[in-house]
Amino acid sequence: MDIKRLFRTLVIANFLLYLGFNVWQAVFNNFAVEELGVNAAQVGVVQSLREVPGLLGFVLGFLVLLLTEMRVMGLSVLLTGLGVVVTGWSGSLGLFILGTMITSVGFHFFYPSNASVVLMAVGKAEAPKVLGRLNSVAAFAAVVGTLAVWILVDGIHYGPVNIPAWGYRTLLTVIGGIVVVGSLFSIRSSWQGGSQYQRRNVVFRRDYGLYYLLTFMLGMRRHIFSTFAIFLLVQEYGMDVRQTAALLLVNSLISIYTAGQLGRVVARFGERKVLTWNFAGLVGVFLGYAYIESLAVLCILFVLDSIFFGFNLAVDSYFQKIARSPEEITSNVGMAQTINHISALVVPWLGGLLWVGVSPTATFLAGTAVAVASLVLAQFIPTHPAPKPAVTYS
Repeated sequence: MDIKRLFRTLVIANFLLYLGFNVWQAVFNNFAVEELGVNAAQVGVVQSLREVPGLLGFVLGFLVLLLTEMRVMGLSVLLTGLGVVVTGWSGSLGLFILGTMITSVGFHFFYPSNASVVLMAVGKAEAPKVLGRLNSVAAFAAVVGTLAVWILVDGIHYGPVNIPAWGYRTLLTVIGGIVVVGSLFSIRSSWQGGSQYQRRNVVFRRDYGLYYLLTFMLGMRRHIFSTFAIFLLVQEYGMDVRQTAALLLVNSLISIYTAGQLGRVVARFGERKVLTWNFAGLVGVFLGYAYIESLAVLCILFVLDSIFFGFNLAVDSYFQKIARSPEEITSNVGMAQTINHISALVVPWLGGLLWVGVSPTATFLAGTAVAVASLVLAQFIPTHPAPKPAVTYS
């Protein structure tokens, strides 16, 4: 498959995947409560189950011994769409959990297969730029999905504009159906295009230890902030659902531009410098959430955190440069996702204990400690990363 056709396939797949996932995520809680009468304890169980597929990322390394990454990616988009449809059709908690799990499997297997395709097919100088452009596509899909929820769930009746309400079920069914149909393009392209690398190795090396550690720290940082940042704004500052939606929309709109630029920044300045700036900025974000009491400033810091999150692509491009061979990329990117999600099992729980037992400030100070530790680890990234030579014995 030529590089232009490959990039076109990646763009379509990323747009469809993140469109379906963002619509599903935006209506998840309201649908559960309003349509199914699910209580808080049940939502907690469903949310915990949703993270299980993330722990299975290492399975991708074995899966691509049978299927290429492109085919796994196309099937992941298909599963995400099917999960969204099943969620829309669910009339019981059991079917709701089934839809959630199907969606989660598709989403969690998409990222490592998508990243692996880029890291194997694109040169080291261009990979950060391509990853950044695809992040921009994902942000654009999030904007489209958010607007679809905003406009279509309750409809709009203002002057000459008269858009009837679709409700949750119709929206989920239509969007999920669009994702399913669109996924057939990716699947078809994967069968026509074949794969540049036919051989795969499932190898985990000590040389990749820093990559694994950085991935784990990024997981801790993500789960602390994603779990407690919006919660703080809602509980302590009374931010309502429309304000939350508006903040997320602004966040996605800004990310459309910044995500693509971040790839160019990584390509120009290198992974070590960029991750140093990233983690130093995160220290400021977490300290701000620990001590600043202005809702406006906290909203600005929320957007800054999203921009910093985009710098995570530097960790993937760092691994591309130290990988011994392309055949080892997929298994290790999949393992990195598993490592990233290990933190999901304990971080929200520990953060909640700190929140209740000490104070919200303590939770975000713990996030500050994670950012400082990550900043230290980033200093061990070589200025010019390269694979270590294999050790030979004579």
